[in-house]
Amino acid sequence: MFLSDKFGRRIADLRISITDRCNYKCVYCRTGNEGAGAFYGDLPFADYLRMTRVLVGMGITKVRLTGGEPLLRKGVVEFVRELASLRSGKNGNSEPLDIALTTNGHLLAELAQPLKEAGLTRVTVSMDAVDPDRFARITRVPGGYDRVLAGIRAARRAGLWPLKVNCVLMRGFNEDQIIPFGMFAREEGVTVRFIEFMPLEEDRLWTPTTVVTLEEILTRMAEYRSLVEFPHARSETARRYHFDDGIGEIGIIAPVSHPFCGHCSRIRITSDGKIRTCLFSVWDHDLYAEMRRGASDDELAEFIRGVVMKKEERHHIGEPDFVPASRTMVHIGG
Repeated sequence: MFLSDKFGRRIADLRISITDRCNYKCVYCRTGNEGAGAFYGDLPFADYLRMTRVLVGMGITKVRLTGGEPLLRKGVVEFVRELASLRSGKNGNSEPLDIALTTNGHLLAELAQPLKEAGLTRVTVSMDAVDPDRFARITRVPGGYDRVLAGIRAARRAGLWPLKVNCVLMRGFNEDQIIPFGMFAREEGVTVRFIEFMPLEEDRLWTPTTVVTLEEILTRMAEYRSLVEFPHARSETARRYHFDDGIGEIGIIAPVSHPFCGHCSRIRITSDGKIRTCLFSVWDHDLYAEMRRGASDDELAEFIRGVVMKKEERHHIGEPDFVPASRTMVHIGG
């Protein structure tokens, strides 16, 4: 029996943060006042591996490593290799895990090929401007743009595919990058995905007016070149488009203007071993505490089933009863 919640949604995707440390201090994510060090702390890879093994046994088929910045963890290549040894599926229908990674790309050039050889399937790079000066202002890291671009190209050469580049858009900040990113997608052969800004930053300054919506993105991109939409699978987080000449792909993740909660298939594990059933959960469920007390794998699975049955039906962004998540994005895992 596959893992599912009380709304009948099958849970097949695991996002596991292996650190909340980051070498960037992006202005929409961090205040910068606390630096970029760990806040909650990281676990040994063996603990993450055990959690993942139990969840794979319950029907998880996709695992995404996040952070913080996951490539800061020494031993990440070997951890990917150990994950790749796990097999998804039940009743003898064993399949390789789909293993992905989200990174800011700063360290990717050196690690792309080793990660591919270890079993990583694909990679997503977070990148919020294609102008070096604007990029430096956003990340507060001078000279980072060239390193990220080198990482993207190294990942493409290594065959980490599909290769996606995520851009969080904020009104008055970087919405003028929409067309340049369309050009970037075509020139670099990557999928660019625009993400509506969500209330998950440390400063808690989010308002609805800061959100650049799906409709606005499409209108702006049409000034450059027409887009044609791909058929949209129910569980997909992104609406996908290609340019009218077939060169270049754009995705738009619109959790604010077009929520996709009704088909959510994801759960998250934080770097300190807590299960989160939604990005906007106001509580954690301490899986690592169960491990510390000596729970067997069967007991961990039963704990996980109980947690998943409490998965929220939807978020309430922009509604009067909205309560901010108990952690900010960098301490949840992207």
